[in-house]
Amino acid sequence: MNIIEFESKDQLGKEAAAVIARTIAAKPDAVLGLATGGTPIETYKELIQLHQANQLSFKQTKTINLDEYAGLNPEHENSYMTYMKRHLFDHIDLPHDQYFLPNGNAAHLEKECLRYDQLIEDVGGIDLQLLGIGQNGHIGFNEPGTPFNSKTHVVQLDENTRQANARYFSSIDEVPTHAITMGIASILSSKKILLLASGKSKAKVIQYLEQAEIHPDFPASALKLHEDVTVLIDREAGSLR
Repeated sequence: MNIIEFESKDQLGKEAAAVIARTIAAKPDAVLGLATGGTPIETYKELIQLHQANQLSFKQTKTINLDEYAGLNPEHENSYMTYMKRHLFDHIDLPHDQYFLPNGNAAHLEKECLRYDQLIEDVGGIDLQLLGIGQNGHIGFNEPGTPFNSKTHVVQLDENTRQANARYFSSIDEVPTHAITMGIASILSSKKILLLASGKSKAKVIQYLEQAEIHPDFPASALKLHEDVTVLIDREAGSLR
């Protein structure tokens, strides 16, 4: 695991975008694993700017998102589909039939999980997986205690995770209680992993990530089992190292 610290969140975002751009330059039909939340927004802004400057095309690229809330229509203002359209998809030349998220509104969520795993396999696996990290060490919606051999599954959201996401909703009562998430085994099957963390609120979890033993109680520790993981942090997130 290679940890690289930057002075600011903006610099972190530019480097993450550069890593993605280099991946596409080397393999135009690359499969990108994408994440939501506050941290990747700067990265997506940079990717849009590169595209608008005619320096980056997504025409042959496919994207697979980590997770989606259960019970929300994809068009809901707080769905991750809406997030991805707002922050990336609507501003680049990625064809509509080449980006994928779990369908959290599916009639049979367990069948949807199996379909999503098959989809990942059918596109040839993920070349570069973008990740954030929760304050409890969750990656995707894989909460503490998630088995490392887990594939895509339905998860009941931890109360702290719901509290952290409540800022996007009118109240915590509106935050869904369940989600579909790629599992830890699904994430570890990616060829390369890029984890982003910024801000003082992530300082303790980054400190722990460096020191922690590999154990399901700290899901992000599973990344130490992967041979190609880069962690990009800003100075605030690295303040306790």
